[in-house]
Amino acid sequence: MKSAAMIGATGLVGGALLDLLLEDDRFSEVRSFVRRSSGRSHDKLREHVVDFRKPESFANDLVGDVLFSTLGTTRKKAGSQEAQREVDYTFQYETARSAAKNGVACYVLVSSTGANASSGLFYNRMKGQLDQAVSELGFARCHVLRPSILDGNRQESRPAERLGLAVMHVLDYLPGLRAYRPIHAKTVAQAMVHVAFSEETGSYVHEAAQLFELAAHEQGRAT
Repeated sequence: MKSAAMIGATGLVGGALLDLLLEDDRFSEVRSFVRRSSGRSHDKLREHVVDFRKPESFANDLVGDVLFSTLGTTRKKAGSQEAQREVDYTFQYETARSAAKNGVACYVLVSSTGANASSGLFYNRMKGQLDQAVSELGFARCHVLRPSILDGNRQESRPAERLGLAVMHVLDYLPGLRAYRPIHAKTVAQAMVHVAFSEETGSYVHEAAQLFELAAHEQGRAT
């Protein structure tokens, strides 16, 4: 059995992932580090409400077999590019660095399609820089997942995003572009769980199309 740590459990993918981990008999304990309480209760769940601006205050608790990272925000919600970078890059990087120092062997990160450290676009560049930085922390196994636009039931209303999803679902019917079709949060979470059990060492990037395949393997295991 494995013990897991995770950040981002109150988000779209994080919530789906937490559900899977708590239901999965292969995990004996789930340590969830959140900025605010999720209100969740489970025998396996150990929830830590933390201040991500003070990583030293919870660094010693970042232990286990695998760390899942699904933290993220939008520039609109954060208020500025600098504030968004703090959440999407700094908080995640510092958490990963502490886990690596504590000997956590496997790290699984949700990134984004288009992530590129050299991109001229702020968001893509930030995501690419994080992907590169965490791969150099010394995890025995590092998996970066780059989903397309996420589908699922968010707590907050995002009308523009819902409209974009409706348009993007047209890609389901275009063979050359199907890799970029929207992906449900649970599908991403299933892919995350699947790669966490890979025994191959090294750093891996899983692009959008691969996530559907990884999730399908996980679904097949569960049936």
